[in-house]
Amino acid sequence: MPFNLNKSTFNIPYPMKRNAFIGSMAVISSLPAIVFAKAAAFRGMIEKVFKTKAGEGRKHGHIQLKGVNANVLDVKVSGSDTNGGFAIFEQTSLSEGRGTPLHVHPGQDEVFYVLEGAYEFLVDKERFSLTAGESIFLPRAVPHAWTQASAKGKMLVTLQPAGKLEDFFLQMAALTHDPSPQEIAKIFEQNEMKVIGPPLKLD
Repeated sequence: MPFNLNKSTFNIPYPMKRNAFIGSMAVISSLPAIVFAKAAAFRGMIEKVFKTKAGEGRKHGHIQLKGVNANVLDVKVSGSDTNGGFAIFEQTSLSEGRGTPLHVHPGQDEVFYVLEGAYEFLVDKERFSLTAGESIFLPRAVPHAWTQASAKGKMLVTLQPAGKLEDFFLQMAALTHDPSPQEIAKIFEQNEMKVIGPPLKLD
């Protein structure tokens, strides 16, 4: 049986008006240019390609924290590299049983990827145990805290957009004393975060 196409096959008005056809083709033909222009604009936001070596902080060297824990932060991708689009940190955790207070990032999504060791997370009211090779995604504005659950650990921490976490790390590292919980909460607030509860205790 022959297969016939007619005006009802695709429910297209027939005959199609010439001007409408030309207009449709103009829109379709312009799509690659639009996509290319947007891609070029995005590429223009990133100034250059760079490599950060193992065990190296791209900026600031090794950032040694005080108070919250004795962890070391290496900036792998700075917010200044991405026009604030995102930032990536490598954290070497040296304080078993210690971690962050319960807090929120109102404007940033956060991803933790465990490279070594083990960590416990409290996200809202749910507990998660993470070991090497596992990750957790935390949407913005969701209360969370984590605690180091092994003698040593290492994580990659990604924030999108970058926010002011890099500034927070630098401010904590610059302290000449172990800050009180009240001081820590104030520094959180100054860097677009809010402490809303105590640190997570291991069972």
